[in-house]
Amino acid sequence: MVVGRFAPSPSGRMHLGNIYSAVLSWLSARSQGGRWILRIEDLDRQRCHPEYAGQIEDDLRWLGLDWDEGGSLGGPNGPYYQSERTDFYINVLEKLRETGRLYPCFCSRADIMASSAPHQSDGVVVYSGRCRTLSAAERMALSAERKPATRLCVPDADFTFTDGHYGLQHYNLARDCGDFIVRRADGNFAYQLAVVTDDALMGVTEVVRGCDLLSSTPQQIYLYSLLGYSVPQFAHIPLLVALDGRRLAKRNAGTDMGSLRQRYTPQQLLGLIAHLAGLTDQREELSISEILSLFAWNKVPTENVVVD
Repeated sequence: MVVGRFAPSPSGRMHLGNIYSAVLSWLSARSQGGRWILRIEDLDRQRCHPEYAGQIEDDLRWLGLDWDEGGSLGGPNGPYYQSERTDFYINVLEKLRETGRLYPCFCSRADIMASSAPHQSDGVVVYSGRCRTLSAAERMALSAERKPATRLCVPDADFTFTDGHYGLQHYNLARDCGDFIVRRADGNFAYQLAVVTDDALMGVTEVVRGCDLLSSTPQQIYLYSLLGYSVPQFAHIPLLVALDGRRLAKRNAGTDMGSLRQRYTPQQLLGLIAHLAGLTDQREELSISEILSLFAWNKVPTENVVVD
């Protein structure tokens, strides 16, 4: 059975882009007779707040989106809040340590930015690997000055996978991704490790998310292979962007769910999302069940969608 998921971060009120992603994830899972999980990604304790998690659930219910497990509903694969899943991440980190591919990294963000050129034209900085070859004495000396993060060494190998929406993808892990952090210097676990652990242990078989995360997929598939987990099907979707080309964010006035709920009914907002997703030729009022009957991946655009 297909098991999809929606994994928002409770760092503020959801915006139109979050809801767009949630609706397409829900539609893809339900169109295949699958289940849908709600996971709250609250690893960043400073930015995430419990009251926003409650608002996420309220906004999803207002739109008519239901889920089979997760959030306050609970279920057999909990906890469903990342802040409560530290023991799982510690166990996975130890498994990775046994591979011999982890090493301490003492670089600050400023060090990394200064020593690594942005990759191609997308502004992604690929880590140079400068801490990978430090001697034991050098590591000990640096440990006296600062706490290290933990990085995973990746091979210089070509890598391909088929995205469910964008098709065949080609990457070289060393050139395009670089060694990446699995635990931060402050002790918090990194997104890459947490999301792979959670999706694997919760039985997720399909991940629908924004195309801004497409480039992180090779790193995650590499983690799946090292840990012996089954790899889900990934399907990335175009972003909703403002007139200036920047993706919608929680800071964009007028696009957060508090504002949208004052201006639209659920059917009006769902009709807008269906139109932006290419499922209808014009905006109309629709329920989520009506949109489900219209859903097909070949209707969804591949270019980012401008929202006025």
